[in-house]
Amino acid sequence: MTTALITGSTAGIGAAFARRLAAQGHNLVLVARDTKRLGEQATELHDRHNIEAEVLSADLATDEGIAAVEARLGDRKHPVDLLVNNAGFGNKGRYLEVSMADELAMLKVHVEAVLRLTSAATESMRSRGRGGVINVASVAAFVPRGTYGASKAWVVQFTQGAAKDLGGSGVRLMALCPGFVRTEFHERAGMGTDNIPGWMWLDADKLVASALADLARGKTVSIPDPRYKALMGVVKLTPRGLLGGVSSRTGRKYGPQ
Repeated sequence: MTTALITGSTAGIGAAFARRLAAQGHNLVLVARDTKRLGEQATELHDRHNIEAEVLSADLATDEGIAAVEARLGDRKHPVDLLVNNAGFGNKGRYLEVSMADELAMLKVHVEAVLRLTSAATESMRSRGRGGVINVASVAAFVPRGTYGASKAWVVQFTQGAAKDLGGSGVRLMALCPGFVRTEFHERAGMGTDNIPGWMWLDADKLVASALADLARGKTVSIPDPRYKALMGVVKLTPRGLLGGVSSRTGRKYGPQ
């Protein structure tokens, strides 16, 4: 049986990955800040799917939290075959309305943690000649939209570059770029969602199924829905100046993801 480590596993996309992978028979390492929720999730998945579910409480906005997950990924006696870097959050407010501490915490989780955990995982995977990493980004990576969009753009560029450098090693890397997903994301950030059109919402379980299929096909970037693929096609053809104004207004109305 293979083992998957998922950060931000207790809600939203991370929880959907945990459910899907457990149902497929993978053992899990569940990573999040809330120890109680982790324990409940591990028990449920173990009882339902008869898999081993290890819990690791860690705050990826801290060096200590990142180091704890790095150590687990580097454990050669209990190797991790799939890493899902899903932990992340949004800050409500425009540039200069968000505190610098909150901006830096976002970069810690979205950039530094992704870099360090991907590196820890792929070093071990490369030595075994197999493994995979899914770094959860966002369609916000493709539009000018503040620190959130910039951090997710970094995730996409980093993942594509690392995938190229590790070509032929047996290790696959993919950036997953969802749109609006019904999770706790907006609620935690204090963002309203009443005005978001119904067609823009994605189902987390369907998204995860599509993402895993794209990873198996060797894709390095996954936009797992035809609606958003079409929307991103329009974005590519839109002048950057116009796109910046539209994305700024949309971001204030709908939030960063």
